[in-house]
Amino acid sequence: MARPKKAYVCSDCGAYSVKWQGQCPDCDAWNSLTQTTLASGSAVKIKGPEPTILANLTEDTGLRHPTGFEEFDRVLGGGLVPGSVVLLGGDPGVGKSTLLQQVAAQLPGELRTCYATGEESLRQIAERSHRLGLNNPGLQLLSDTSLDNILEQASAAKSRALVIDSIQTMATSDVPSAPGSVSQLRECVSRIVQFAKQREISVFLIGHVTKEGAIAGPRVVEHMVDTVLYFESDPASRYTIVRAVKNRFGASSEMGVFAMTEAGFKEVRNPSAIFLSREDEGGAGSIISTAWEGSRPLLVEIQALVADGNSNYAKRLAQGIDQNRLAMLVAVLQRHGGIALSGEDIFVNVVGGLRIGETSADLPVALAIASSFRDRACQERLVSFGEIGLAGEVRPVRFGEERIREAMKQGFTTAIVPLANVPRQKIKGIEVIGVRKLDAALSNALN
Repeated sequence: MARPKKAYVCSDCGAYSVKWQGQCPDCDAWNSLTQTTLASGSAVKIKGPEPTILANLTEDTGLRHPTGFEEFDRVLGGGLVPGSVVLLGGDPGVGKSTLLQQVAAQLPGELRTCYATGEESLRQIAERSHRLGLNNPGLQLLSDTSLDNILEQASAAKSRALVIDSIQTMATSDVPSAPGSVSQLRECVSRIVQFAKQREISVFLIGHVTKEGAIAGPRVVEHMVDTVLYFESDPASRYTIVRAVKNRFGASSEMGVFAMTEAGFKEVRNPSAIFLSREDEGGAGSIISTAWEGSRPLLVEIQALVADGNSNYAKRLAQGIDQNRLAMLVAVLQRHGGIALSGEDIFVNVVGGLRIGETSADLPVALAIASSFRDRACQERLVSFGEIGLAGEVRPVRFGEERIREAMKQGFTTAIVPLANVPRQKIKGIEVIGVRKLDAALSNALN
């Protein structure tokens, strides 16, 4: 009997090495090589699928199935695509199993759904279903850690949707290593992807995350699946954000907002309302901005606090925006806004725990800092967005008119935006003020 071959696999990039090294030769990651046993190759050749002519494909190739949550459909790019593999990751206890069990129970009746778990018993799943009020007599449950048996049972039951909770607990008999190892994850995900594509079965995978927040296992797993979703949850907030970091069927930065209740997740169809839920109109240092998340505008509140510094080194702290971007904006305010901030501690926060990764928050952050420094509140019902350059110029951002219309729908009456983002036709109900320079924006914003 031939001795099984062993190799070392990088947990970050999935590269193979014949011997152990302290540093991966492909991605240069340190201490990421783990030993694995290679599966022995079979001498029997299996006939694969034959090529298909594009003109022979049916017209329903763009078919999507609703999941029961409009917000979840938005994150998926419009619904569940047959044959797609979706990987969902998040911190322990954030609600991954709860959300996918609700989705599995709300899928259309013609989609036979199988929910397979390797972490819970059938009794635990049943108790959660009763607590959530789920009633889907066609939902099939399976508690097993053998991927071979799960795929066999799903095929025998003619399932059109499959949920696996979680991929780190699954193992195949062809790989002699423990569940959750690099080799098991690669082999299991590879078989699942092949199974889903050949049989047009939609598959949801739940993945554990590491301390850094990434899905545990080699990064190659994320490249193999079609969609990667992450839970973004703040323990102090009752709202949970599901964001797509990769999606072959839609926008890769799309997000959906959910609220956790006793009856499970409830979708928030107007996220701008929860991020703007202020009891007053906001005082000095507060302003509303319009961020672009995925395929829609989102109104958020940005707060700034300028305080006298107690040390020789002034603090620059930001929550929700880039720290280096804040330092640049402070320098531009000093040079082109006539505001001396060298000895001041400056703190900036995006309300609601949302993180803005685009430059449209430059102008509202600068206005909020100036408002706090001068202790003068901004105009009531004012919204602002725009990028600021090093010369103090206000540069346009994408989807300017869509952002202004969303602000108008939420009841805002004034918008300070880059001059190039001013709509050609006047929008009824809101006054749009276009500015070229930062000093013009400051004079128009502060009361």
